[in-house]
Amino acid sequence: MTRILSGIQPSGTLTLGNYIGAIKQFVELQNGHADAEFFLFVADLHAITVEQDPKILRKKIRQVAAMYVASGIDLDRTTLFIQSEIKEHAELGYLLQCHTYMGELERMTQFKDKSKKQTAGITASLFTYPALMAADILLYDADYVPVGEDQKQHLELTRDIAVRFNNRYGEFFKVPAPLIPKIGARIMDLQNPDKKMSKSDESDKGYISLLDEENVIKKKIRSAVTDSLGNVAYDPTRQPGVANLLTIYSALTGEAVDQIVARYVGKGYQGFKEDLADIVAGAIIPIQTRFHDVFGSQELDFLLDQGRGSASLIASRKI
Repeated sequence: MTRILSGIQPSGTLTLGNYIGAIKQFVELQNGHADAEFFLFVADLHAITVEQDPKILRKKIRQVAAMYVASGIDLDRTTLFIQSEIKEHAELGYLLQCHTYMGELERMTQFKDKSKKQTAGITASLFTYPALMAADILLYDADYVPVGEDQKQHLELTRDIAVRFNNRYGEFFKVPAPLIPKIGARIMDLQNPDKKMSKSDESDKGYISLLDEENVIKKKIRSAVTDSLGNVAYDPTRQPGVANLLTIYSALTGEAVDQIVARYVGKGYQGFKEDLADIVAGAIIPIQTRFHDVFGSQELDFLLDQGRGSASLIASRKI
């Protein structure tokens, strides 16, 4: 049976970008792969590669798990678990570090980006992060891993490590393939469309939190940066702000960008933004309602306990 695996760090506020680029894609993958089994985890070991407040981190771990459930994952076909509760992730992570070269890790663009932002107190774990990510994937013999463009490089390294290990010790690991969505894999900042929408951004105007109130969601869409051209068109080079909004529109409605553009020809940005604000709020508010029901519930405790048991059994056998 085909296995598909994904995870999200609980290191900040879950954003519209996380939803479109990861959570929604995972739900759609489930709907389109009736014969597959799914593994979904909260990547808390990755979160502590940078300094975290333990109390806040514990809350965010639960928030991520609850948001997965609230977003409509198929719980009958999904093993939902917390990464740190499966000790084999750390064990295999170390073993794979022993088969990963310094030069490979130095080429990882995410390490370069994060180390530039965090000039002091950079941890060794931030540098070796890709080896742990490889362990997350290879531990469960995943066939496919949904990734955004910024994670594609890490998955390529995972594949290299798996092949290297197999060549040395025999066919031990399945070599995973990436699943990169055509629309919505990379949602950009609403105020600076040249950079990715980030939960760690200093300004909250550039991202939409999945827990933002409806009026806040709509206000952020209305105030999103566009340009002076006044023409709704998909041109990421000349009109990156409008192109980003069109990507969001298309990802949430399933409508082709060309069809959306045709609807707003000659109408300027105001009506387009108003419609998009309603679409974004309409997608997020029902998820919020379910989230608040799940977050503090015994249902979530049961699901995580069940997921831990299933994941632990598979991981222990692999090790």
